Amino acid sequence: MSSASYSYQYLFVGLFFIFALIFAVAPLALAWLMAPKKPSSDKQATYECGLASKGDPWMQYHVQYYLYALIFVIFDIETIFIYPWAVAFKRLGLFAFVEMALFIAILAFGLIYAWKKKMLEWD
Repeated sequence: MSSASYSYQYLFVGLFFIFALIFAVAPLALAWLMAPKKPSSDKQATYECGLASKGDPWMQYHVQYYLYALIFVIFDIETIFIYPWAVAFKRLGLFAFVEMALFIAILAFGLIYAWKKKMLEWD
């Protein structure tokens, strides 16, 4: 393979990157340029399903919400890893079974740790 054909292949990658960048930025730029700019207090108000909002929309959440979200994401990712493994289980053999058992054991240890630290209790 010559260096010219090697550079030629990078040309396609560069063009693809430029096209993707334009494809992402062009609608945002057009919307910014063409959108009417008439700010008012009604447009700046918080919208809650057609009802008038009550109280201050800027409120702090407890850290507990974030812990639940992180635990959910961890087990959601675990599910994504288990599905392809379960589909190809018969072809993978014993090594893949041990690897998945180790993966599930690590996540179970994390869940037990969070449970023992009482991170999952709602106050």
